[in-house]
Amino acid sequence: QVQLVESGGGLVQAGGSLRLSCAASGIIYSINIMSWYRQAPGKQRELVATSGSGASSKYVDSVKGRFTISRDNAKNTVYLQMNRLKPEDTAVYYCNAGPELVPGYGYLDVWGQGTLVTVSS
Repeated sequence: QVQLVESGGGLVQAGGSLRLSCAASGIIYSINIMSWYRQAPGKQRELVATSGSGASSKYVDSVKGRFTISRDNAKNTVYLQMNRLKPEDTAVYYCNAGPELVPGYGYLDVWGQGTLVTVSS
């Protein structure tokens, strides 16, 4: 069973930086689509950034120029570098693998447990 383990959240002052990591375990096949979502208190979960192998990354407008998604395909690990953080970036950040059909594995759509990012003003 595939599991995603996130790390790197914490408390940071506005203008600071954090780097989130998400490592997939339980699968030996390469995952194509890996994304970061976030959910702020009282708000719906939103897609922050997504990365597909061989395709350009996509970002929600509010983080463009500040956040960068990257990945280590050999390790099925995805990162989110967050710079110039703002209080409105405060949220629980979730890693998502898929949804996709992974050759040799089957349908994949897995979520991490979430990591809290708090940006103080």
